[in-house]
Amino acid sequence: MPIHFTAQRWQTIKDTYRAWWAGKLSRPLFNISVRDADPGQAEPALPARHFTSFYDLSVPAEAIAERWEYDLSCQRFLGDGFPSIWPNFGPGVAAAFLGAELRNDFDSVTTWYYPRETREVSDWRWTFDPENVWLRRVEDITRAARARFNGMVQVGMTDIGGNLDMLSSFRPSEALLYDLIDDPESVKARTWELHDLWWRYFRHFEQILYPTNPGYTAWASIFSEVPYYMLQCDFCYMIGPDMFDEFVKPELVATCRKLAHPFYHLDGIGQLPHLDSLLAIPELKGIQWIPGTGAPETHLWPEVYRKIRDAGKLIQLFANQSSYGLDIIDVLADQLGSAEGIIVIADIQPHEVNHAAEILAKYGAS
Repeated sequence: MPIHFTAQRWQTIKDTYRAWWAGKLSRPLFNISVRDADPGQAEPALPARHFTSFYDLSVPAEAIAERWEYDLSCQRFLGDGFPSIWPNFGPGVAAAFLGAELRNDFDSVTTWYYPRETREVSDWRWTFDPENVWLRRVEDITRAARARFNGMVQVGMTDIGGNLDMLSSFRPSEALLYDLIDDPESVKARTWELHDLWWRYFRHFEQILYPTNPGYTAWASIFSEVPYYMLQCDFCYMIGPDMFDEFVKPELVATCRKLAHPFYHLDGIGQLPHLDSLLAIPELKGIQWIPGTGAPETHLWPEVYRKIRDAGKLIQLFANQSSYGLDIIDVLADQLGSAEGIIVIADIQPHEVNHAAEILAKYGAS
């Protein structure tokens, strides 16, 4: 297989990330990839798709894994980078596993989920259906990737979703907001039912992946040898701290206690009122802060990063979302006094390789 990685580098990755998770690494992590390598093979006819759900169901899972292999073989992995892929069926694909309609939006390049019928929140019930078409599709692609890469590529967990986000796929957001007031006990009951199903899906894919997989990743490619997931609740953008603590936090706490390395996807300024509550969860390991479209970009939120750092949590950010690029690490190091406990994920261009090498050398990550 022409992917530019070795078993020795995988051992270094495991050792380095283990130290970072434990707070014993005196530098930041840099998961950097660059597309400038000779793939050593002809490009497959199947086009590359960011959303795996965009491939028609008639496309064989093995053909998708072959396309992933080609794309990975075009890349080099710098610093603490490693080869990884994940079956992307949109955030909250468990809703489709449970019967929601999955719609691919090719214009906006995303995937949405819609209820097939209208029910009150008190009337919704779900079961684990091993024959669900989307569950079987993700299973098949995950197995094909595992078999093709045989432990040399980290195959990530599909994006199962957040529980209230999944519930809002069946009880659309405006109705669910009213439900928080009109029928709070039913909302809580459905949340815990979805919690149990979420974990069934997590364990289900865990059993498929981990006979040979190096470890765990999710859509945010932070490597972990023990169970890791990027948790989220985009729905909570629309509610205040009191409702967050009543309807969202109890389930998040329970999930954090079951995961060895839970992270939280703090997406948009509407979620900032919940940051203090999140940071008070002892088991939560870190925060990924995404300011959101139209908001001041990453480096203009030093108070957010200080709060995360002062709570003893780890930080993940995407260099591609900052006008500073990889230099964002220098900005945060100046703001926080050091760059420890931060992981920067970046896809860079070939002309940026020399500058990336300088940054890696500066922080002892080359």
